Amino acid sequence: MPPQPTSGHKQTTTDTEEPSTVVVRADSVSMIYTRGDDPGPIGRALGRSKAPQVYALSDVSIDIHSSAITGLAGPSGSGKSTLLHILAGLELPTEGRVLLNEQNPATLSTRARTRLRLETVGIVFQHFHLLESLSARANVALPLVELGVSRRQRKQRATELLEQVGLGDRVSHRPGELSGGEQQRVAIARALVTDPGLVIADEPTGELDTETGKQVLEIFDRVATDRAVVVASHDQQTLDVADRVVQLHDGTIASDTTRDL
Repeated sequence: MPPQPTSGHKQTTTDTEEPSTVVVRADSVSMIYTRGDDPGPIGRALGRSKAPQVYALSDVSIDIHSSAITGLAGPSGSGKSTLLHILAGLELPTEGRVLLNEQNPATLSTRARTRLRLETVGIVFQHFHLLESLSARANVALPLVELGVSRRQRKQRATELLEQVGLGDRVSHRPGELSGGEQQRVAIARALVTDPGLVIADEPTGELDTETGKQVLEIFDRVATDRAVVVASHDQQTLDVADRVVQLHDGTIASDTTRDL
């Protein structure tokens, strides 16, 4: 079932508590892109150089735990979005291994990988990515259509989640009838509709004013009660809600700091 609102996920741990679960693990992950034209084997034999390779990520290892918000920080081009995409199973790394819910997406068929992502990961984009022709409720229910959930269950689940994010009176409104903050809350509800263990958010407050962004971050704080949340952002207000901040620089992890609770 979808998560129920709580007063927040920050909890003090004791020696008797079980450690949090690793939801996704990246081991020595690199993502390499080729820039420009490769001269091919004949061209290289004639002394022409290879097309230059760009490391968006280089030998990155990270565990993402449940019941916590992990913030990814760093300047543009540092590798934040690439790492998010790899953790979410949207892209496969050039080198290294990812275990998402104890499965390696690289070993799965395209269809199985898509289903794993639908069942395990909820994604919140900066620009919302809502379908303009659909109501808020229909947008939230879309992932359940892909999973074959009945229409009645889809409607019930989507309505419950929209109520939880404060949009119970806007379920029939289309995106063009909603404010930016309301659209982002619809996007968060859509990310939660399959009850995923991992929620990924790329600059989730980038299009919002400060007060609306604060309201959205409060939702993420509640969501992280029983799941992993990873947020990539330049915004200090967003990073301030994180239990842990991983600083990226030129595709590598420059620092990894856990906040004292």
